[in-house]
Amino acid sequence: MASEHTDRPPTPAGARPTPAGAPAPPTGTVRLSRRPGAAVLVQFVKFGIVGISNTLLTLVIYTLLLKVFGVWYLAASAIGFAVGAVNGFVLNRRWTFSGHVGDALTPVRWGVVQTCGLGVNEGLLYVFVHDAHIDKLLAQVCATAVVTVTTFFVNRAWTFRVHAPVAVADGEA
Repeated sequence: MASEHTDRPPTPAGARPTPAGAPAPPTGTVRLSRRPGAAVLVQFVKFGIVGISNTLLTLVIYTLLLKVFGVWYLAASAIGFAVGAVNGFVLNRRWTFSGHVGDALTPVRWGVVQTCGLGVNEGLLYVFVHDAHIDKLLAQVCATAVVTVTTFFVNRAWTFRVHAPVAVADGEA
């Protein structure tokens, strides 16, 4: 019985072989699921982890500015939000959306989304404090929850969108 020779490396024990003609997966890549929804869930969890660090950073700055330095609550919120946004851009670009190949407009798109998020955050914060009479710190937490979910989906769809690779014909490169 002769063995068939291929250019593919041997399949590790317990792994499924790659079908003939299909590209082999990159070495070291772990595929969590074939379902597209699972990839979104993983990204959302990562975004949430980054969001927790942003939220903690934002709330620490907000609280310090509000309680220690007596800064007006809407200004303290905007400053804290800006610091959290920079932290979030760096962590999300490197970890959450690491498959995204950035371009010169990625930071601009992030800035637009975060600026809109800041506007929503400030509006909600004002309504929660003035109209609903919620404590300023609790109001900030509530506004942050709404903005986090919203900005995740906008950032995923627009800021860090992943384009399908474009095939280049021989001689065009």
